[in-house]
Amino acid sequence: MPKMIQPPLQQLIEAIQASAKYRHIDVEFIRAVGAAELEKRRNLKEALKATKNKLHQVGAAYQDNTPHYARWLKALRAASQAVDSAHLQATCTEIMSHHASTRERLPFLPCFYSAILADITPVRSVLDIACGLNPLAIPWMPLAPDARYYACDIYQDMTGFLNACFPLLHIDGEATVCDVIQHCPTRKVDVAFILKTIPVLEQVDKNAGRRLLQSINADHLVVSFPAASLGGRRKGMETNYETHFNELIAGQPWSIQRYSYATELVFVIHR
Repeated sequence: MPKMIQPPLQQLIEAIQASAKYRHIDVEFIRAVGAAELEKRRNLKEALKATKNKLHQVGAAYQDNTPHYARWLKALRAASQAVDSAHLQATCTEIMSHHASTRERLPFLPCFYSAILADITPVRSVLDIACGLNPLAIPWMPLAPDARYYACDIYQDMTGFLNACFPLLHIDGEATVCDVIQHCPTRKVDVAFILKTIPVLEQVDKNAGRRLLQSINADHLVVSFPAASLGGRRKGMETNYETHFNELIAGQPWSIQRYSYATELVFVIHR
């Protein structure tokens, strides 16, 4: 009996999942990116290359090649039992240094959340969009004792790690795999974090940023943009992203607070 030839999209998905670099990415996200590239490219080979490039830009470029989740979890378990909270913070800092987005924030982390959340405490519920390792910053956040923390990302292994971390961070939390471009979370929360996420999403869908800001069901949105590239070049990024942000919120009756850090431009939206 002749072997059935799979449709190009299924062939592309299986080829992506066979790669150690991309195998933990949400299959629905791979499907959406792959389908779009197949429409634009001349053949499967070109579409596969373009899909891998896109997945690198939106995710893999920010991570270590091999995240050591088991080792990190063991260290975090030990730190969570320490009497001194500084031990827990030091362990979280070391883990966050393995993801580019949180690593860039470490120099000003002690004042970051206390400043941007100062006017909206106590925070009882958080939604962290495309979270990466940002939930490890919970020890620095002025959250209410009974706060709920919801996080989502495209990496299955990362969300599994975060679900094991939440009890060790003494927080009621839940991390899920989600493609926010296709299915934006609608859960009502006090604060939503959209940290350096919009430029990444707009590489896949140019309307993703505007749609996300309008769809998230939160009283306050913390939206940030990179002020420098991963290589450290500034290239007028802060000015360009501030202009883009103002375009995204044009016509909205929202109150905005602006904060500027060495590597990050932050806007807090009060609805």
